[in-house]
Amino acid sequence: MLTFIINPIFLEPLKKNNKQTDEELVSNIVKNNDTLLFEVLYDRFASLVYNKCYGFAKDEDEAKDLTQDVFLKLFVKLASFKGKSKFSTWLYAFTYNHCVNYVTRNTAKKFEKQSVDYADIENISEEPNDEEFNDMRIDKLKQALELVSPEEKMILLLKYQDNLSIREIVSVLDIGESAVKMRIKRAKDKLLTVYNDNLV
Repeated sequence: MLTFIINPIFLEPLKKNNKQTDEELVSNIVKNNDTLLFEVLYDRFASLVYNKCYGFAKDEDEAKDLTQDVFLKLFVKLASFKGKSKFSTWLYAFTYNHCVNYVTRNTAKKFEKQSVDYADIENISEEPNDEEFNDMRIDKLKQALELVSPEEKMILLLKYQDNLSIREIVSVLDIGESAVKMRIKRAKDKLLTVYNDNLV
């Protein structure tokens, strides 16, 4: 866990900074390279980041290590947040990307961008049809998520756990709308196949 030594004289300004929006806080951290303000950001998002890391980790200790790594990397990369989405939305994707890279690196798998079959795009609706998920049991669904690739898991979590719209996913992953829809469709198809073939 990240820790910063805070002199009591700084506590009052920190309380004031707690009232800033996430985006204002990020802007001020970047502008001043301010570790004290980063502590405020850490306090706001540590639990959320830990919970997302836990979904990719083997146990609590690994999730804590991943959380620390995310925040260390975040401090360096914070300037790359351009404000095209809410900071929390951008942080979801930042965290998932770190976890996906960690998992694929540790399993010696190389992530290759899935090519989009443009002939299939016309068949994709604006928002994916989720009826198939309604009858899935939560415990079995969690097991199925462990059997799909980290990239498939990431895009499903962004869409269905974090409730991001297609447009928000486009923004945070910086890929086209058609590519997002295709990846969601493929990930859902894979998850349903895994669920029905292995867990029912």
